[in-house]
Amino acid sequence: MAGPSRDANQYLTAKQNSSPAELQQDWALLEEYHSKKLWHQLTIKLSSFVKHDELQKGRELIELYENFIQGFETKINPLALVEIVAIVIRQYEKPQDALKFLEYIESRIKNNTEAVALVKVLQGNILLQELKDAEATKVIIDDVEKILDGLDGITTVHGRYYLLASKYFQAKGHHADYYRTVLRYLGCIEVSELSATDQVQHAFLLGLAALLGEGVYNLGELLAHPVLDSLKGTSSSWVIDLLSAFNTGDIAKFEAMKPKWSAVGDLARLEVKLRQKISLLCLMEMTFKRASNKRDLKFSEISEATQLPLDNVELLVMKALAQGLVKGAIDQVDGTVHMTWVQPRVLDKQQIASMAERLDSWCTEVQSVETLLEDKGHDFLTL
Repeated sequence: MAGPSRDANQYLTAKQNSSPAELQQDWALLEEYHSKKLWHQLTIKLSSFVKHDELQKGRELIELYENFIQGFETKINPLALVEIVAIVIRQYEKPQDALKFLEYIESRIKNNTEAVALVKVLQGNILLQELKDAEATKVIIDDVEKILDGLDGITTVHGRYYLLASKYFQAKGHHADYYRTVLRYLGCIEVSELSATDQVQHAFLLGLAALLGEGVYNLGELLAHPVLDSLKGTSSSWVIDLLSAFNTGDIAKFEAMKPKWSAVGDLARLEVKLRQKISLLCLMEMTFKRASNKRDLKFSEISEATQLPLDNVELLVMKALAQGLVKGAIDQVDGTVHMTWVQPRVLDKQQIASMAERLDSWCTEVQSVETLLEDKGHDFLTL
């Protein structure tokens, strides 16, 4: 990039004289901090100043950078500099020019890992949203992932990285990756800070991704997430009910809600996949509800619960075993399957109540054995 076109103080004085009254004091403060070399105070002031409505038009911010900020950019905290740049690049009409500017910025902050990661995230957003270059975006995502893996804890860049990655996975139709990435993004921010529209959009798309995502069976995790509350009272509130039906393997409810979910193109198109998934969840729920010593399930019972033909039950059980959703053994002769384990999941209140009942039953059985030992223990000891 070219150096400043004129002396910084002259630029500031000219801007102060030509700006609206509400900005004149801000320009004066910038000039004062710059003259006194108060770089920290100047950085803080610039971070808020570049967001002013009056500067969000034309090339105001680009000129501010070229004529003023560039002269002392190396004295600013690198991450703070990139945060300022994130607002400046919005005024570039050509995405290629914005990318070129970001390449220049990266060369100036290359010794700060977190700042480099943020620059790459900004590049990824331009590549994906404006240039529609998915391959180049994937390279950026992989690079940033490696950078963030080397940092301690959660940084301010993590959330923006996960948001970029989720947009990429959404564009590619990778439902499971999108689901997991958005949950990580929401874990890096305060959901309440999102606009109501953004909350509803995230909740709706998360719900669809959870239903369609390969290997996503722990739906209780999403049902317990506060972002789903944003759907209550909206036209999309049915998504919560559908997720609840899947979580408990309630196939009858799934069938009853078909007029709702079939109106969504992706769900209607992948109906066979949805039916297979809810059948697997139904099998998991059947196993979960049984006491550990009463987990011999008849094929006929599974067929009735899942509404599958009897001939398809064994294949369903084999798929559940292959995906690690349950553990057990099939007895083809007797037409039964003995379950020994079911994959742990986040439970809803109804499932927790069911577990509490089984615990009460187990405690009663233990107490009965204890009483038996007290009554008959002497007989055993004197044999």
